[in-house]
Amino acid sequence: MYKLTEKLINLTPYDPIQGDYKIRLDANESFIDTDYESLKNAVKGISVNRYPDPYAKKLTEAYSGLYGIDPDLVTAGNGSDEIISIITACFLQKGDKVLCLTPDFSMYAFYSSLYELDVETLAKERDLTVNVGKVIEKINNYGIKAVLFSNPCNPTSLGLEREDVIKLIKSVNALVILDEAYMDFWGEENSLLKNTAEYDNLIVLRTCSKALGMAGLRLGFAVSNAVITEKLRAAKSPYNVNSLTQQTAEYYLRDKDEMNRRIEACRKAKKELYDALTEADLSFADVIYPSVTNFVFIKTGKAKEVFEYLLSKSVAVRFMGDYLRITAGTSEENKAVVTALKCFPQ
Repeated sequence: MYKLTEKLINLTPYDPIQGDYKIRLDANESFIDTDYESLKNAVKGISVNRYPDPYAKKLTEAYSGLYGIDPDLVTAGNGSDEIISIITACFLQKGDKVLCLTPDFSMYAFYSSLYELDVETLAKERDLTVNVGKVIEKINNYGIKAVLFSNPCNPTSLGLEREDVIKLIKSVNALVILDEAYMDFWGEENSLLKNTAEYDNLIVLRTCSKALGMAGLRLGFAVSNAVITEKLRAAKSPYNVNSLTQQTAEYYLRDKDEMNRRIEACRKAKKELYDALTEADLSFADVIYPSVTNFVFIKTGKAKEVFEYLLSKSVAVRFMGDYLRITAGTSEENKAVVTALKCFPQ
């Protein structure tokens, strides 16, 4: 009789919020949709009977042009998730120690465990900031082979200063996987995207799912030095990014003005939401963290009650234990969620 492997026995599928809610502010997506006519132009001439370009050359060139980086150092993937999966599966050996900070994006520990790595965790400070000295000490004293973390952080909405990230990279021999999925909202001056060739132990992850408004295309990128990039391209599936995604994303990425407009609109929406929440004097909110992302993170002992109350008003946000994560939406959506929170029965 076949038996499941031990690592699969307690594994359950990812379970996002299901249901038909008027306002969805739970998934950190962009509220900016694409009009049908531009989508028709984007997919024009695709040959679906042929395999896609295995290296997504035109796509990586378009992405590199938007950010001013070397396309030879860019690897495309089906969202950052696929790239995280490839890195944890192929750049590390079974039993290697991987460090994840808490709280942070859950998929780092998920994929590491799935590929039978030994996951070590380090709690952030009480204010949810990262103590880089403690991270370096943990890596160097516990035989850590890789560290994975997001900057800015999902879910805390906080950013780690560029100089601190560089200090970390230079102070360890471990592989540093730096997920900059939310960097567009903070600013490229805080990014290490243009500096990956300078380090032998750095991989920067980026995505098109957030500020660039292409979550439905499932597209992410890894940027690293030439040696790591070559091995990433060798380890990934040959035709991992489909033709529809490649051509559609290329079409939009080449429109720098539109991409920058989307980024700025999301930044403005977050500021609008954050200002409204902080000015609302919500008695249940213990802390509203200063956000450099496209969402607002709130600590509250009544998180579950508030979450369920909002659902009853057809507003979906993310419930995370003692915290709520609220994505910035349109002006109307932001006003609606703030109005609902003001009416939460105390």
